[in-house]
Formats: sequence, structure tokens, C-alpha cells
Amino acid sequence: LRAVRFAARFEFVIERETFAAIRVLASEIGQVSRERMRDELTRMLTEGRAAAAFEMLEKNGLLEQVLPEVAAMRGVAQPPEWHPEGDVWVHTLLLLEKLPPGCSTTLAWGALLHDVGKPPTYMVADRIRFNGHAEVGTRMAAAICRRLRFSNEETEQILSLVTNHMRFGDVGKMKESTLKRFFRLPKFPEHLALRRMDSRASHGDLSLYDFARERFEATPQEEVRPELLVTGRDLIEAGYMPGPRFKELLAVAEDAQLEGRIHTREEGLALIRQVGESV
Repeated sequence: LRAVRFAARFEFVIERETFAAIRVLASEIGQVSRERMRDELTRMLTEGRAAAAFEMLEKNGLLEQVLPEVAAMRGVAQPPEWHPEGDVWVHTLLLLEKLPPGCSTTLAWGALLHDVGKPPTYMVADRIRFNGHAEVGTRMAAAICRRLRFSNEETEQILSLVTNHMRFGDVGKMKESTLKRFFRLPKFPEHLALRRMDSRASHGDLSLYDFARERFEATPQEEVRPELLVTGRDLIEAGYMPGPRFKELLAVAEDAQLEGRIHTREEGLALIRQVGESV
């Protein structure tokens, strides 16, 4: 693993007999601690030549041993109208090329694993489809993070990147409240960075990325996370009993506030009464 990292980082070529020995002994990599594997792989991803490193890992047999879920991407075709660059593996390598040196661990692993759910969800219907690949990929990424013993905080952000990377396809159609809730994701700039790299490594259309970035940068945080006009205490004082419907009513008021349809506590409670009467 260290030979691959150094060769990629310094643009060296691994000596032929050494490369052959790595291939022969790749299956013995399990003797190395999982934390050491994680750290070496993370350095490969964040030192600026991630694509070269992972190409070498694939060629010398180490990728199949340390990240078989990523190795499975090779040869998995994609719809050419969205991915003219080629299969899932090619797309992932192109995306890794765009990881900036010194990027965060979570962005790097989110980029590597964002499409890890595509191989098991591949199907051909009217066209090639990967139905539910973000959800499947999130479960697979969780297993990988456990295996490599990432911290809970790092795992949570990596999984969030995998889970939410497809949501950018809907940003232009989202209600104002939905868009603002999207912006609440922790470290949202990492989600933007992944979307930009994902687009540049495939169809090249940055319009949805640009829309989301411009709206995110233009929306003050106090509008994304405003002080709530209607709280649970307000509902209790108004005579509502806590229960399953309670949370739904609070969400109705918060959505209306985020969309600018209510501006006071009284307007929020009036809306809740109206909603309650219509059910």
C-alpha cells in the first residue's frame, strides 16, 4: 500500500519485480491492521493523485483485497446520455482526478464511495438503471466505514455524502422549505464540492450545481435555521396533546415559515388549526 502511495504521489514507477511481488502477496494484506489500511488509503485519496493510486491498486490486485466493493465497479456500464465517459469505474477514476490535494478525509471517501451501490443495483429496463443505488450505497459505505474503523463523526459525514448526492437532481424543483432543509446538512460545502466533481466527471452540466451554490451562498443562515415561530410548548398551550400528529403539525408551521407564508406565532397557530380541521 505504501509503495502505491509513494509511486502515485511522486509519479514514480514501481520496479517490475517489486510490482510482481505485490501482486503475488496481495492476498496477505489482511495481516495489516485495518486502521493502517484506512490511513494509507486516506493519504492516497488526499495527497493529490488519487486516481493514479487507485489505478495501481486495481492493477496489482490490492483493490480487490482491501475494497472489493470498489473493485466491483469495473465493467459496470452506465447510460451514455448521462455518462458518456464510460463505466462506473472510469467515472470514479475521473472524479478522483478532481480531488484537490489536502481535501478532507470525508469528502475524499464520499467521492470514492458515492456510486458504490451501482454494481448491485444494475439493471436494464427501458435503459440502464440503478434504482435505489444511493440507499444501497449508503448501507455498503456504512459497512466499509465499520470495517476500516472510521470515527463515528467521519462515518456520519461520509454516509451523508453518499445518501444525498442524487438529491441535487431535484434542487430546481424543490419547495423553498425543502431547499432550506437541504442546506442544513452538516458541512454542506462538501456536498456542493462532490456534486461539482460528479458532474465534471460525467455529463459536464454544472447548471444544478451552480443553482444550488448560488442559492446557498445568497441565503442567510438565519433564514436557513430561523428561530421557530411555533414550538411544541405553543401547541401544548393551545390545547394539543403530544403524539404522532404533534410533530407533523410543527413541521407544517416550520415549512410555512421557511417559505415566507407566515411571519408570526399567531399566524402559525391559525395555520395549524386550519390544517387540523381539514383532516
